[in-house]
Order: sequence, then structure tokens, then C-alpha cells
Amino acid sequence: MNFAWIKKIFASPARYATFAAVACILLMTPTLPGQSQTTSSTKSNAVTNSVLTPPPLLLGTAWYPEQWPESRWNADLDLMQKAGIRFVRIGEFAWSSLEPAEGDYHLGWLERAIDDAGRHGIYSVVGTPTAAPPAWLTQKYPETLRMEENGRKAEHGNRQQFNWDDPKYRELAHDIAGRMAQRYGHNPYVIGWQIDNEYAAVSFDPRTRADFQSWLQHRYGTLDNLNTRWTTAYWSQTYSNWDQVPIETSRGNPGLLLSWKRFVSDTWRSYQKNQLDAIRQYASPRQFITTNMMGWFQGYNHYVVARDLDLASWDDYIGEGHLNAYVNGSTDDLTRGFKQKNFWVMETQPGHVNWAPDNNDLNKGEVRAMAWHNVGHGADAVSYWQWRSALNGQEQYHGTLVGPDGTPVPLYTEVAQIGREFTKAGPTLAGTSPKSQVAILHTYGSVWAIDWQRHNKAYDPIVELLSYYQPLRDISQSIDIVQPTVPLDQYKLVVAPGLNVLSNEAANNLIQYVKNGGHLVLGQRSGMKNDDNGLQPERQPGPLVSLLGGRVEQYYALIDPAPIHGQFGDNTSKLWAELLSTSSPDTQVLATYGKSNGWLDGKPAIITRKIGKGSITYVGVWMDEAGMAKLAQWMTNMSGVTPAFGPVPAGVEVDPRYGKDHTVFILVNLANGTQTVPLPRSMQDVLHGGSVQSVNLPRYGVAVLSEAKK
Repeated sequence: MNFAWIKKIFASPARYATFAAVACILLMTPTLPGQSQTTSSTKSNAVTNSVLTPPPLLLGTAWYPEQWPESRWNADLDLMQKAGIRFVRIGEFAWSSLEPAEGDYHLGWLERAIDDAGRHGIYSVVGTPTAAPPAWLTQKYPETLRMEENGRKAEHGNRQQFNWDDPKYRELAHDIAGRMAQRYGHNPYVIGWQIDNEYAAVSFDPRTRADFQSWLQHRYGTLDNLNTRWTTAYWSQTYSNWDQVPIETSRGNPGLLLSWKRFVSDTWRSYQKNQLDAIRQYASPRQFITTNMMGWFQGYNHYVVARDLDLASWDDYIGEGHLNAYVNGSTDDLTRGFKQKNFWVMETQPGHVNWAPDNNDLNKGEVRAMAWHNVGHGADAVSYWQWRSALNGQEQYHGTLVGPDGTPVPLYTEVAQIGREFTKAGPTLAGTSPKSQVAILHTYGSVWAIDWQRHNKAYDPIVELLSYYQPLRDISQSIDIVQPTVPLDQYKLVVAPGLNVLSNEAANNLIQYVKNGGHLVLGQRSGMKNDDNGLQPERQPGPLVSLLGGRVEQYYALIDPAPIHGQFGDNTSKLWAELLSTSSPDTQVLATYGKSNGWLDGKPAIITRKIGKGSITYVGVWMDEAGMAKLAQWMTNMSGVTPAFGPVPAGVEVDPRYGKDHTVFILVNLANGTQTVPLPRSMQDVLHGGSVQSVNLPRYGVAVLSEAKK
């Protein structure tokens, strides 16, 4: 669509009055409020208040205008506009362009870029540039450089060389974030902020160690308390002074390891809040604040860091290979669980990346399928990294939408199709979000604890979670991934694979859930540790033993699979087996071990107990896919979980999103061939129009279907 006529309208003295007249027909672009030539900090309240809500479904890209001549900007923005791109993420690596020398601020160019984008119908998410400090900063203030675990200082020339705990760096970060918020915090084209970029690298310098020791003192109060809870009498680890406590990341006392990770998480949160407060001091409340997280990345507790944000977002990269509906879908669901509401995909790959062992391109149509797959799981925005190939730098080979010559690459047309479809489907998806009958419980403490002491080198706690997620998702067609401390009564079924570290708060929440009629299934290795990563004084599952009417007598890391017989047919347990016992007459044995290592032979492998209208089940085995499918069918049958949509052919994923008066079903075909999907009832085809009773989906085909609530 050509927007030249709109630009002329808004260049005229009568632009404010004209806007009201044309707004009703401006369906393909965001609201374009009147714009004066003054800086954002002096814009009138009337202009700011004239901004309407951005489109409900946004397509975006990362744009780096500082890397290109200003004379090129409009050509890039024209191409974005034609592709239906509705927002750019901008500025997050531009500190040396925004402040080329200390106190010498050059903020005008970024405002011009934001305003130019806005005149093309494109909003901006402004990134604070603190992931890439300029050379003058780290040279003048060397204490701001982080220290590697081996004692070596990071140097300029890459990114994330800063020390996230250093007071001087925080002072400088607060300053640049605040100045940007003063300048752009009321710009009508700015809809949000991203703080920093992909938190990851931490520092091991002496000051950070001292701050960690202070954090421990605040948490534990006294050394006697710490020594008791960490059982430091083991190996004479007992501490008599706080400054004796070291930093350990892999082989230290389990209580020390977990405490360090918690300190890292709290420090990232305070690092983030330092900038968040600077932005909030000046920015309009309508501008959201987020940061781009990295899915299953285990560097910090994402629930803690997300607590102060307005929305969660993540960077969705496949790297080598192709779209796996369960891996990608579970990561979307994980991110949605950080705030228990819809999220954004702030970065995703346009075809290929540059950092995988083999940087293959996604197949034709796969990028579109991936975008709609994200939306089905609760994404309200999908943004591609990046717009145009940088001429130099570490990521020259990364996929883009436009080549270094400024002309579109082949994928551009597919992304333009996504843009048209997002615009068309946006109004129907507005106000909708996923809602699930099934929750899978996840804690970072449990994942860390198992990873530090796998006991079987192949035991991956995320793979364990996915072994439950995949068959349950196939049946229920929607799953939430949440912490065990959130309210759970909305769920018919709650599954906790590997809930290794079980706090008293979480245990009490689970007990109440079952007593209120919920159905709880504990997976292997659950309830082994307390909140300090110490062994529970009871056997597994610790504080849930009396509710279960049974316990784990012993656990075994397996070299050879152990056979299993019972409710789920004949199967084997791979990697891990737990010998269970029952202590209550109403605890039922669902499966037993066959002849194995002698200890397991004939012993219970899966037990369950009814508690009023609820139940608690313990699964001590890790079965193969066939066994897990049967277990999932049993779990959903006994808890009354029903599919959100109904049966679909293998390879077709159904993603429901619910609104006040209607439900939207997004169907994505990831099977190799064309699939015909009969609908359970007549629905509206959002992308093509009309009422349909079945849809034909080619490979990577997408259908967006809507029905009114009865």
C-alpha cells in the first residue's frame, strides 16, 4: 500500500483535524499522530494522548540505522512498509553513536530514525545500549570490565564485556537510559523499551564475591544457620567468617552452588531495575518495558528477572535443523509462564543463523509456519533479526531480509506474506490468549540441581520435561509451563517432571491443590531436595510422602534399561529407575519392574492414590515414547482433560487462543505432505474468508479459524 498521501496530510498545517477524518480508513498502518519538529521531551500532551493502541498483532525487525548513511533510511523503511513490518527494535547496540565521548550526547539521529519510521507506519521499541559499552568507557573506567572465572579481564572488541555488578557501570547505564527516556519517552511512535540484550555474562571479580557474601549474610542471617543448612561439617567446609565463602559454579557444596545462581538472578534483576527506574522516571506509562530472554537458557532464574517487567519476550532461534513443534512450543509456553500472559518474540531467524555448526536455511514456507506457531502459543509480536546484512562485524553471515546491497533476499516475499496475514488476522486475535487444562511445573533450582549431579551423564532435565510435554500436548492441544507456587486450581492436571528442589511453599501449594480435587503427577527425581539443595530428611518425595502413601526406597542410574509391566503394557525404563513402596492401603500400584538388577525385580515403579476427588501419582521410571504416550493417555483420562479442538492428523498442531466472546484456533501443518483437517463444527476462515467445515493444509500450511462462544 502506498502511504505517500498520508505523509502529505501530516505535513500540512491541518494535520490534527485531518487525522480524525482518515483514522477510520487507516486499516493497514498504525495511527500516525501529528508530529512537530521539537524534541520528544517538549511534545505537547495533546500529541502524546492522540496515540491509539498499536495493532494487536505486530511483525517487526531489528534495524540499525547507525550502520548506514541517513540518506539510505527511507529506502529501507519503504521496503519494511511494503512487507507489512509494523515495528523496529532500534538502538540496543548504539552506545558509541549515542555518546561517542563521555558527556557528548548525540541523541538527535535516533529520534530522526524513530520519526522516519513512524511516518512509514512503523513503531519503535527502543533498546538501551548497555550490552555493548563504548571503548572510551571501559578504557577510562577499567573496573567496569567483567572478570572471567579464570581471573582474566574481558576486553573491548566484542560485547557483554561489562561487569553487571559494578557500581560505576550501573551509574553510567542509568545515565544513558535516563537520557534516552527523556528524549524518546513521550515520542508517539515509541511503544516500548528493551533493556540491554540477552543477559548472560557475569563477573567473578573480588567486588562481586564480596557482594555475594553480603547477599548470603542477608539470606541466612548467621554463619551458624548457613553452616547448618549447607551441612558444611562435610569435608570441613565450615565457615567462621563470611569472607571465607568462595564462588563455585559446578563442583562446590550444593547449597553454595544454588545460592550463587540465586545471587546471579537477583543481581540481573537489580541491574535491570537500575535502568527500568531511569526509564520509568521519564517515559510515558503507555510504553512497555521488557528484555529479550533466551528460552531454556539456564544462566539465571527468568521468573525472578521477569518480575519487574511489563511483558516477557524471548529470542527464538532454531540454529541447525528445522522447526520442532515440541521444543519450540514448550519454549513459547515457558516464556508465557514468566508473567502468565502473552509475550513477544523479540528476535527470530530469517532463514538461517551464523553460529550453528551447520547454518542451514529453513525450508520455503517454514519461516511463515514458525511465526504462526509462535502466535498460536501466545506471541503478540514476531520480529526478525536482522533487517540488513552488516558490512562487517562478527555476524556477517547471519540471515537477513535485505542483503548488503539494500535489495530484498528471497525470504522477503515470505515475510511480506506474514505481514499481510498478521494485519488481516490481528483484529480477530486481539484480546485472545492461550488457556490450558494442563500445567507442567518447572523450577530453575530443580534443573540446576539435576544438571550439577546428573548421576547418569545422559540425564537431561529439560529432555525429561519434554518427554512429558510432547504426548500431553498431542492430547490436550494446550499446556502451561509454570512455577509450583502459582495458583493451580484452574488446572485439571498438574505434572511435575523432575521437581527435584521442592520448597515448603511449593509443597504446601501442591498438597492443597490435590485436597481441592486436583490431579498431581510427580515425575522421577521429584521431591529429593529442600530449598537449600540439601537432601530432604524424608525419602522422596519429601513433604509429599504422607499424601502419596508411598515413597522412593532407592534410586538407580541405569546402564541397561529395566523392563516394566502393568497399566501401560510392557515397556522399559531408560537411564533411571526408582524403587517405590506403599504405606497406605489405598495406594495403588500401576506398574512394576520385571527382572532387572535384582533390587528392582517385581517392585513398584508407578503408584497412585486417590484423595477425595483428587489424586497424587508418582512415576519412578523414564519410559520410551510409546510408554510415555500411554501414560499421558491415562493421565488425561483420569483427570478429565479433553482436547481443545478435537482429533487432527499427525503432524498438524492445534493452538487455541480464547477471547471474551470467541475462540481462535491456529492450525500449522508440519508433516511432509498435504493434510486434510475436518473441523469439529463450522468455523470462520480468518485468512481467506467464509465459513468452512474442513481445511486442506500443504506442508507448512497455516489456517486461522474463529468461532463465537455459545
